[in-house]
Amino acid sequence: MAESGDELAEAQRGHWERTYGAHPGMYGERPSEPAVRAAAVFRAAGAREVLELGAGHGRDALYFARAGFDVLAADFSPAGLEQLRRGAAAQGVGGRITTAVHDVREPLPLADASVDGVFAHMLLCMALSTPEIHGLVGEVRRVLRPGGAFVYTVRHTGDAHYRAGTSRGDGIWEHGGFAVHFFPRALVDALAEGWTLREVHPFEEGELPRRLWRVTQTTPG
Repeated sequence: MAESGDELAEAQRGHWERTYGAHPGMYGERPSEPAVRAAAVFRAAGAREVLELGAGHGRDALYFARAGFDVLAADFSPAGLEQLRRGAAAQGVGGRITTAVHDVREPLPLADASVDGVFAHMLLCMALSTPEIHGLVGEVRRVLRPGGAFVYTVRHTGDAHYRAGTSRGDGIWEHGGFAVHFFPRALVDALAEGWTLREVHPFEEGELPRRLWRVTQTTPG
C-alpha cells in the first residue's frame, strides 16, 4: 500500500533527524553557492531581516548572519537546529539568529509583511505535494514585505535521480532514503504567478551532480 502524504512526511522527518544526529555538520561550514547569490540579492534590495526555510544545521543561516542580516532559521529537525545554535554561539552571531522548529506544510509562524527576504535551498523539492508547495509559496508571499525577494532552489526533471528509486506519486521519487519532488519548468512558472520572476538559473551541485534551478522572484513593490 502506498504511503499517504502525512506518512511520507513523517518518515522523512525521522530520516532527517537520524541523519543529522549521525552526521553532525554533514554539509560542511562553507555556505552554498545559492546562499552567496541570495545574500547579494538581499543586500541590493536593502534587506535586513531574512527567513531561511529548511535551514538544517545552519551553514547558510550562519553565513547570512555573518553578512549582517538578522535571520530566522526554520527547520523540522530539532537536531539540525541545535547544531545551528551551537555554531552561532561559536561564531559570535547568536544575537542575529533565531531558530524555529517548523513543518512548512503548516502556516509560517510570522506576521504578514514581516521579513525582507526568504531563502530556501532544496526545501521546496522535498516530500511536498504540488498543492503543499503552492500553499508554502503563498505563505512566503504573505510574510514578505512589498518588494521582498524569494530565492529558492529545486532539483528538476533533468536530474539523474528523476524517475530513479521508488515513485511516491506527484513527481516525488525516493532514492537512498531521501524523497525528492522533481520540478518541471511549468511548476516554477506557476509558482511565480502574481510575482515578478527575476531569474531561473540552472546549476549543478555535488558529486552526482544534482541538477537544480535557482529561482529569484519578488513581490510587487
